[in-house]
Amino acid sequence: MNMQMDAIDRKILAELASDSAQTSERLGERVGLSPSATHRRVRHLEETGLIAGYGARLSRAARGNPATVYVAVTLVDQRRETMERFEAAITREPLVAEAHLMSGEYDYLLKAEIPQTDSFERVHREVLAALPGVHRLVTHFSIRSVIDGGPNALPRQR
Repeated sequence: MNMQMDAIDRKILAELASDSAQTSERLGERVGLSPSATHRRVRHLEETGLIAGYGARLSRAARGNPATVYVAVTLVDQRRETMERFEAAITREPLVAEAHLMSGEYDYLLKAEIPQTDSFERVHREVLAALPGVHRLVTHFSIRSVIDGGPNALPRQR
């Protein structure tokens, strides 16, 4: 799998990250290529796995205007079965938008989105504390997002 990218590939990725629904013609105009050359480049980026797929970025309103909550989770132990049970459970929980195995003082960092129609108290008691293997939860509420590149964001340029 050839993962070499040039400046045009990076421009294509940036354009598609901000609007994946644009036509090859419009994308080509924005990156300086013909529609057919643009289409070939995009196909190559897909085939090499640099473009993993396409999807809609839903607005906060479409997601129920959720509160964003970050939860540091410490498990009862580090055994493989404990971690596997926990990870299997969080992948089935729709309120968990992201989950990361961490180094440091806690085991996982979860990003949960709690819709306005729900309460964090209920989610904490009935969902998060009920996950298998949980020993301790430390919660941080996001006041507002300062930089939110979303799931498709490329690293910001200096």
